[in-house]
Amino acid sequence: MPVSFPPALELSLDLLRCPTCRTRRLNPGLGALRCAVGHTFDIARHGYASLLPGTRATSGDDAAMVRARDRFLSTGTYAPIREAAARLAADAASERATVVDVGCGTGHYLAGVLDQLPGARGLGLDTSVRALRSAARAHDRAAAVAWDVFRPFPLAGGTADVVLDVFAPRNPAEFHRVLRPTGRLVVVRPTGRHLAELRGRVPAMVTIDPAKEQRLHRALDPFFEAVVTEQVEYSASLAERDALDLVAMTPSARHVSRADLNDDGRLPDQVTVSVLATAYRPR
Repeated sequence: MPVSFPPALELSLDLLRCPTCRTRRLNPGLGALRCAVGHTFDIARHGYASLLPGTRATSGDDAAMVRARDRFLSTGTYAPIREAAARLAADAASERATVVDVGCGTGHYLAGVLDQLPGARGLGLDTSVRALRSAARAHDRAAAVAWDVFRPFPLAGGTADVVLDVFAPRNPAEFHRVLRPTGRLVVVRPTGRHLAELRGRVPAMVTIDPAKEQRLHRALDPFFEAVVTEQVEYSASLAERDALDLVAMTPSARHVSRADLNDDGRLPDQVTVSVLATAYRPR
């Protein structure tokens, strides 16, 4: 049975380019996108389009990680982070903006931006099948596409008003290429204090490289200059289920065993949430 064409994806068709040809536009077909010479890319029944040539979307974000992320984000514990990202995006864009979320995950942060921009459209890129299933229904104006951030994006140049990158890998050259000259890149990343109490109790969790901030600036500096940075830092209370989900939704899930979490009193009931959110303008 043919997959119906997702309305949000139709909103973003003019942005998309064939990842094989690199320049040809993609047109809707029955359950697929096609370019003029016949390269075809499936639309999953869950509503996202897979533009990865010859491969399926895959990543370490498996079903358990995505379920944990959905549960944790639904608690509102990270709401101030979502609000900061949305505020920086909305301050720099019109209500009819085009927002591209790179490493969009479940689409939680993209949906927050679109809520602040009533006429805007969004496009999320990610490699995780499970996350894309959620991203495709995160907002009625947000489309979802399977793509690898480290490859040249299947997008026309100079078409995005905002590129959003929240706790995600970065490709500065491609960010710069797809942004309009007046656009903004919004990057959210953890500080060394982020979840310090949890990391102290669960040594197997991935640590935050103290040189992370310097590496970010070196990578972005040839392409962007910072306009404004907001620090979002607060103490958050955690139920045990929330703490378990917080570990399980991150890359640390690959390194932490159940034995690391089973000792009574191992997980803290309060953590420090600490991130930096910066809006950059293209050079």
